[in-house]
Amino acid sequence: MGLFNVTHPAAFLLTGIPGLESAHSWLAGPLCMMYAVALGANALILQAVRVKPSLHEPMYYFLSMLSFSDLAMSMATLPTVLRTFCLNARNIAFDACFIQMFLIHSFSMMESGILLAMSFDRYVAICDPLHYATVLTNGVIAGIGVAVTARSFITFFPLPFLFKRLPICRSNVLSHSYCLHPDRIKLACADITINSIYGFFVLVSTFGMDMIFIFLSYVLILHSVMAIVSRKERLKALNTCVSHILAVLAFYVPMIGVSVVHRFGKHAPRFVHVLMSNVYLFVPPVLNPLIYSAKTKEIRRAIIRMLRPIKM
Repeated sequence: MGLFNVTHPAAFLLTGIPGLESAHSWLAGPLCMMYAVALGANALILQAVRVKPSLHEPMYYFLSMLSFSDLAMSMATLPTVLRTFCLNARNIAFDACFIQMFLIHSFSMMESGILLAMSFDRYVAICDPLHYATVLTNGVIAGIGVAVTARSFITFFPLPFLFKRLPICRSNVLSHSYCLHPDRIKLACADITINSIYGFFVLVSTFGMDMIFIFLSYVLILHSVMAIVSRKERLKALNTCVSHILAVLAFYVPMIGVSVVHRFGKHAPRFVHVLMSNVYLFVPPVLNPLIYSAKTKEIRRAIIRMLRPIKM
């Protein structure tokens, strides 16, 4: 009972971009456009995969999972970001901040797991095409989706309990317009070693391992492609991977940037930390549907047909 008998504020104060407070109203417009693109484009992909029988294939099922995670991530950050930038309403209740923190980290890990699953899909399609349909059955795809989701929520389940044991007595002002675990533990006036170790363990054992396996899958894919005699067929095989490679870069490059700035850029201006975090959370949900719509002919055609007005 006494484990959580510590001092906590009733609410936290969120922060937009330090040093640019006067420009928040101007930044609200571009942010609203980014959210509109992220929500609308990902919803279109989900609907296209749902209603078009030609898209009922493993690759597009995984793409719909990616669109769902991007949609969920955008919805998790949207309320506080728009309140902060549009209404200058910076307060968020203590428990609401916990929920948002849990959702942001969980959906971020879910996206990493889905990108790994998509690399496995590309590996099977290129390295073992004859068994593609028998390896990636609907049951296997559903199992992968459940496993990715379960890993995300189970891994971050201890975070609220690890944080609630810490007293907060320094300040209640957060560095972002949303709640993140590294940002919140900085406010604690107690030993945060356990939280830091657990956070590092999660980062290495999930995101780190996902990156390693994605890299290894492309090493195997490249080795298989180089064995193809025809140059045209080699380029055709590699072209099927371009969208996924761009999605991986859009997700992991900002994440690595945030980690580097957090670990080694302690003397960098605060707005650099905030800007990198914003890029990490806001850019992938916007870029992913645009990448797949531009590079995948089947998705592009399905969306155009859905948006084309019905002729009378």
